[in-house]
Amino acid sequence: MKVYSTKQRKSLSDYLLSHRDEEMTAAEIAAALRGEGISLSAVYRNLASLEEEGLVQRITRAGDRKIFFRFSGAEECREHIHLRCRKCGKTFHMDAGTTDLLDETVAENCGFKMDRAETVINGVCGDCEKAEQTSKK
Repeated sequence: MKVYSTKQRKSLSDYLLSHRDEEMTAAEIAAALRGEGISLSAVYRNLASLEEEGLVQRITRAGDRKIFFRFSGAEECREHIHLRCRKCGKTFHMDAGTTDLLDETVAENCGFKMDRAETVINGVCGDCEKAEQTSKK
């Protein structure tokens, strides 16, 4: 499929790049870009195209019917496993040393090669864990 470089696509790509470690719905993205004249249908159309190109990942969460999108086209995203907090939704990169160790361990023990860019580990981030512990006191 031919990819056209439009003003809408550029605005969407720039927005996703500046929010690369966030997961957002198409509606949230459209709301953020409303001032640039980008409709919800244009956001969906461009997200589908970016997903086909491997630049955006479609994400679902257990117990939630919403579909989220995360930009994965940045070079640093391709070599890292992503950690996602199920409380606040923040996504961040596992450090390189830990990523390498996990990758090697899985390969040795399971005979399985992980796709780092596609791998997401769900849990609770330190900030949310700390806030939870504080609220229990």
